[in-house]
Amino acid sequence: MLYSLCFLLFMIGLYCVLVKKNMIKIVVGILLMEYAVNLFLVMLGWRKVADGAVAPIAAGGDLLDKAGTVSQLFVSRAVDPLPQALVLTSIVIGLGSLALMVAICIRTYEKYGTFDITRIRRLKG
Repeated sequence: MLYSLCFLLFMIGLYCVLVKKNMIKIVVGILLMEYAVNLFLVMLGWRKVADGAVAPIAAGGDLLDKAGTVSQLFVSRAVDPLPQALVLTSIVIGLGSLALMVAICIRTYEKYGTFDITRIRRLKG
């Protein structure tokens, strides 16, 4: 169910990118697609707290069992940290790309006086 909502959010963003003619709406569509992918990655790494999920941080002797090896109980209960790291990296990269897209929109508006891409294509210069 939740995965289909991520897909729906991605498709709304794709609709904005493909159909809308306003540059600001296209930027919002790109952001929606990015947020949908981030949400999907977070949900891949999700485990319910009721299942005994813990953060993948070994505090004290949680990581090792009596034999000195990695505890299988800790490994089976710890959430996967990779999706969290990927989403954090994606958020930082998305912020940089958002700043670039907004800067391009501002410069285009200063030059052509419009955000409409059909009018910008007609002006050519």
